[in-house]
Amino acid sequence: MTSGVSAPTATVVGGGPAGLMAAEVLAGHGVAVTVFEHMPSVGRKLLLAGRGGLNLTHSEDPASFLTRYGETADRLAPVLAAFDPEALRGWAAGLGEPTFVGSSGRVFPQSFRATPLLRAWLARLAELGVRIETRQRWVGFGADPTVVRVTGPDGDERSIAGDVVVLALGGASWPRVGSDGGWVEAVTAAGVEVAPLRAANVGVRVAWSPVFADRFQGVPLKYVTVQVAGSPPVSGDAMVTVTGLEGGPIYAIGVAIRDALDAAGSCALTVDLRPDRSTEQLAERLARRRPKDSTSTWLRRAIGLDAIAIGLLRECAGPDLPAQPDRMAALVKAVPVRIDATMPIGRAISTAGGIAWSEVDDTLMLRRLPGVFVAGEMLDWEAPTGGYLLQASFATGAAAGRGALTRLAS
Repeated sequence: MTSGVSAPTATVVGGGPAGLMAAEVLAGHGVAVTVFEHMPSVGRKLLLAGRGGLNLTHSEDPASFLTRYGETADRLAPVLAAFDPEALRGWAAGLGEPTFVGSSGRVFPQSFRATPLLRAWLARLAELGVRIETRQRWVGFGADPTVVRVTGPDGDERSIAGDVVVLALGGASWPRVGSDGGWVEAVTAAGVEVAPLRAANVGVRVAWSPVFADRFQGVPLKYVTVQVAGSPPVSGDAMVTVTGLEGGPIYAIGVAIRDALDAAGSCALTVDLRPDRSTEQLAERLARRRPKDSTSTWLRRAIGLDAIAIGLLRECAGPDLPAQPDRMAALVKAVPVRIDATMPIGRAISTAGGIAWSEVDDTLMLRRLPGVFVAGEMLDWEAPTGGYLLQASFATGAAAGRGALTRLAS
């Protein structure tokens, strides 16, 4: 930086992974960065994501990895290539948090927690001169796009001018940690197209009987395969809740579930309780029923169903289960579960919808608002759990930071 020449300035709105990554990229190149966050502290959703172990990214091959982003894979491809899982792992190691690959291919910090990583990251940002102002809510743009308007706890509004702006306010999931979707009105008022925010990676509502819900809430259906029309089968553990089902397999087919609900108002989920056995194999085992076996004993002894699996059969097919081995085998392979809705967006892990990709250029700058860049879940993309969400949040934050640097250079 030439002596006597002030550093360019950048305003970052949002203190989640995407916003903090954009701030680091900018500050690392000599830009004076101020981060505005409306919560009392930054990184709250990152801490929430790490509550059961911080799944930073995934170790699968790049081609398979990219498919996890569905219809937006082509738009995200260059962003993810520029800051891929190996780059993210290297970044974490640079903060003193080396990573390891779990048995499922998911990548975690060795400490397994988010707190040490966030603490080290904030220390790095402080060393780079990044200022963080909390309890400051963004309410819109000023007369110039790179002027942002914020209100503090007292409700007083002020305008902040910068040379570039990065918006990283998240989606609308987990509003209690800051992502409340409150930015949509101000962005659409500026003429920017925003696809409606919808729940993603979210549980589904099933009208269980009180008896089933009371007995089995919090109990997992272990290693089942689930499917709806238009989705591939997905295996894993699904958790029964008072109001429905949660878990990785449910989240993985979330797009197909939403499409079916949009089309018909409800949809049929089929649950394969024994995906490791064919219908014929199950029927052959079920044919060995002993005369005095009750239905529950028969299913437990012959094909190893546990109490919750048998309970699901009775709940969804009625108390009078078929006694014929072939009919019972077919039911076990495709238990029909009626889904009435998804859980509300505030209960979702992530959000679908957001700023349309047609509104941003290759540097993630808004075409209608020169000098304003967008990162994270504000953009219209979604992905399943397993490290894909955080990877894209970090990567789009880095891309927005690089795009803002290009703008400053020009």
